[in-house]
Amino acid sequence: MHKIGKFFWNENTLTINKKVAGISDIVDYVANRFGRILSEDIYRKGGDKKNLKNKIEEKNKIRGALKKCTFGDREAKELVKDYIRDMLLKEVAITRENIDNVYPFRDGFGSDNVITMTSQERFEIMLYIYKKDYGLDGLKELIKDYNLDAPKFNEKGDCYYEIACEDIDKAYYDMSAYIPNFIDKLNILAQRVYQSYKGNGVIDEIRDMHIDGVSGGVSGIPADSVNNDEEMKSLPKSYDSIWIFFGGKSIHLSFLSFGSERELIRVCKNIYKYNNPGQLSQATGYIVNEMQDGSRVSVARPPFCESWVFFVRKFDSIRWLDMDNLITDKGNESVIKLIRFLIKGCRVVGITGEQGSGKTTLLMSMISFINPTYNLRIQELSFELHLRKRYPHRNIVTFRETNTVSGQEGLNYQKKTEGTVNILGEVASAPVANWLIQMAQVGSLFTLFTHHAKTTKDLVISMRNALLMEGGFNNESIATEQVADALDFDIHMKKDVNGHRYIERITQIIPAKDVKGNLTNNMFVTRDIIVFDNGIYKKINPISKDKVKEMLEFIEPEEKDEFVREFVYG
Repeated sequence: MHKIGKFFWNENTLTINKKVAGISDIVDYVANRFGRILSEDIYRKGGDKKNLKNKIEEKNKIRGALKKCTFGDREAKELVKDYIRDMLLKEVAITRENIDNVYPFRDGFGSDNVITMTSQERFEIMLYIYKKDYGLDGLKELIKDYNLDAPKFNEKGDCYYEIACEDIDKAYYDMSAYIPNFIDKLNILAQRVYQSYKGNGVIDEIRDMHIDGVSGGVSGIPADSVNNDEEMKSLPKSYDSIWIFFGGKSIHLSFLSFGSERELIRVCKNIYKYNNPGQLSQATGYIVNEMQDGSRVSVARPPFCESWVFFVRKFDSIRWLDMDNLITDKGNESVIKLIRFLIKGCRVVGITGEQGSGKTTLLMSMISFINPTYNLRIQELSFELHLRKRYPHRNIVTFRETNTVSGQEGLNYQKKTEGTVNILGEVASAPVANWLIQMAQVGSLFTLFTHHAKTTKDLVISMRNALLMEGGFNNESIATEQVADALDFDIHMKKDVNGHRYIERITQIIPAKDVKGNLTNNMFVTRDIIVFDNGIYKKINPISKDKVKEMLEFIEPEEKDEFVREFVYG
């Protein structure tokens, strides 16, 4: 017989001695139970071949599920939870009568038989209810129903976004008419045990939801900096830090905490390991990888970072949005038409803007305008676009950087893959920017890319500097001319304080040449074709005549009149 806290378990059963074990005791028991299942010598007990084969398959299934469930594999996660539910019923002796004493499903006040509920538990119950009704849209619907993403203002009048304990408590009491049945309670308890054992702690269910992202460790005082400072001890710690990215807003979930530095580190060490990307160590400092469901995960640790942090960027919540659902402000018809004609006219287009402004989202949707006969070749830092899921019948191949293959090498390899259109998920380094300019001129029919430039001028200068650094140029004017000739249009994305995303402008890049064709002192000019003004998209300038001529070579005959009518003389 073995002891877990104040409880005991023998080979098969957690003995509760008139009291039900706490959640931490159950987690310990479940961990030990799975360990015994995997280490059991099934040959020792003998049996016929069929029975032995079934036991081997079952053992391998459990081992595989335990390995994959942390990385975003929801099927593996549900399988592990099935085993946990079975243990709760058969071995921990959870019943209708005692389950409320393990997990506080009734809002008591610390009496002997009712445990006081925390905001975390109220949230977990609400999220479970919403997940039953809305699936992975559950968190989105919960936030919408109770206006949890409404802006708040501090004493200085500054806007911020936070879901605090009082917000969760109020929402819970508003929906308190719902009484979970025993199966609901068992499922909620199994999730709590799972997330503490193999899952990603308090963000486990949040990570699965259709939101834009979740991060941890990104605010509060790093745990090792507190020491004996009494003032520091009272401040939030880095392990109290959980934020979600939702609807373009960064929202602090101050009602949630990992509870300890040890738990935050456990989650950071597990969440990035899909497909064995290498070991996060003091020497490595950070790792960028994807999860099984296509989410991008970035993890960093000391001494490279001041504390342990992780960032999960999700794309499944936006992947299936069409252009009409992305660009919704008044006058959106003109914007959508112009983007469609830029793609059909085979223009080199950059999508610029700050992080979270919607660049990747727009790029995903723009693919639908590309001629289906064109082969697409994509280069990314990590797999994010997942275009084959949306366009499974198209010729699409995506490459990414690895520890042994640089982005530049991957881009060079693309030249040998019969690509028609090149797409760069993000131009974030000088070598990639240099390659982009080369490819835009000779390597493909046209190119689409994203970049963090704030203005079109900044975009051109950034690309020019890349040519000076990597392309063998030593003359700024010649390098600028190369960039201005290669880039055609800049679609600049913006996000306001309320998280609303929109296209601030669509700008043409025009080399400024004199009558002899030589570059003038200005080197290039920019021309805004459409701008966002007081909530309305407005056409303010036509596309230049030389660019119109180039585009008309590719636009289908039946669409040429519409293009000329809308953007040449309009």
